[in-house]
Amino acid sequence: MPQPKGSRTILVTGGAGFIGSHLVEALLERGDRVRVLDNFSTGKRENLESLGNGRWIPGRDFAVIEGDLRDPQAVRDAIAGTDGVLHQAALGSVPRSVVDPVTTHQVNADGTLNVFLAARDCQVPRVVYASSSSVYGDSATLPKQEGTEGFPLSPYALSKQIDESYGRLFRDLYGFETVGLRYFNVYGARQDPLSQYAAVIPRFVTALLSGKAPTVYGTGLQSRDFTFVGDVVDVNFLALDAPADACGAAYNVGRGDQATLLELLAILQDLLGTAITPCHEPPRAGDVMHSRADTSRAQQVLGFSAKLDLRQGLEQCIEWYRNNL
Repeated sequence: MPQPKGSRTILVTGGAGFIGSHLVEALLERGDRVRVLDNFSTGKRENLESLGNGRWIPGRDFAVIEGDLRDPQAVRDAIAGTDGVLHQAALGSVPRSVVDPVTTHQVNADGTLNVFLAARDCQVPRVVYASSSSVYGDSATLPKQEGTEGFPLSPYALSKQIDESYGRLFRDLYGFETVGLRYFNVYGARQDPLSQYAAVIPRFVTALLSGKAPTVYGTGLQSRDFTFVGDVVDVNFLALDAPADACGAAYNVGRGDQATLLELLAILQDLLGTAITPCHEPPRAGDVMHSRADTSRAQQVLGFSAKLDLRQGLEQCIEWYRNNL
C-alpha cells in the first residue's frame, strides 16, 4: 500500500532550480520529508533559502545534497531510503544544446539513466521525471498529441526522447514505475532572467521593467503553450500518486491553448504599463514554430487540468520580478 501524502521521504533532483524549488516548497507545506540533489550549476542556493518566505531552512527542515547526476554513486546515495523521486534536474535550453550537445546528453540522458538505475536498485516505488514538449520536433500536427512525435530538432529534444524511451523500457523490462511529464513552456517566480539561455517570459519582463527593448527572435508569430509553474507542481503530485497502469508513458502538461510571442508581449506591456517597441533578431536554430498541448490524456489518466490562464499566471509572477531583478 502506498504511504499517505505528507508522511513520505521524497527526493527532488534539481531542487534548487526554478521548477524544483517550487516542488520542494509544496512538499514541505504538505508535510513530506524532502531531500534535494543539485550540483548548483544552474540551480540557485537562494531559491532554497527563500522557501516559504524563509520559513523553511535548508539543512534544518530539509536535506540538501550537493552532487551531480553524472556521478552514479552520488545519485544512489541521494535516492537510497526515499519513497519517491521527482526528477527535475537537467541542462535546459535548446540553444545551449546546439552549442554543447555532449554535456546536454551526459546530464540529461546519462543522468536520467543513473536516476532510473539507482531508484530501481534501491527499490524506490516510483520516479516522476521531467520531459519536454521539444520531443515533438518537426511534427506539424496541432495540438501536439502523444503518439505524433516527429524527428527532434535539437540535442536537447533528443535527450528528452531518450529519457522517455528509458522510462518505457524500465517499466517493460523491470516492472519499475516511471511517469514522464512533457512540460510546455513553464513560467513563474524564480525563473532566471539573467542567463544567456533565459526563457522568453523572464527575458521580456526584465527588459520591460528596465525600460529596454525586448528581443524577439524571428517574426514573433511563433506560438507557445505557456504553463504556470503552480500547475506543474499539481501534476507532479498527481503523477506520483497515479495508478500503476499510468506508468511507462509520458503525458503532455500545458494549458491546451497558445499565444504568439507578440501576443505575450502585448499582455506583459498591458500589465506593466509599458509601450516599448521590440527589437527583432534572426530565428534561433532548433526552435519550433508552433506548440500547443493536447492535454486529454493527462486529464483522463492523471486527473490533471491547468487552473490559470496566461494573464492570471503572469499577474501572479510579475511581482516577484519587480522585487528580485
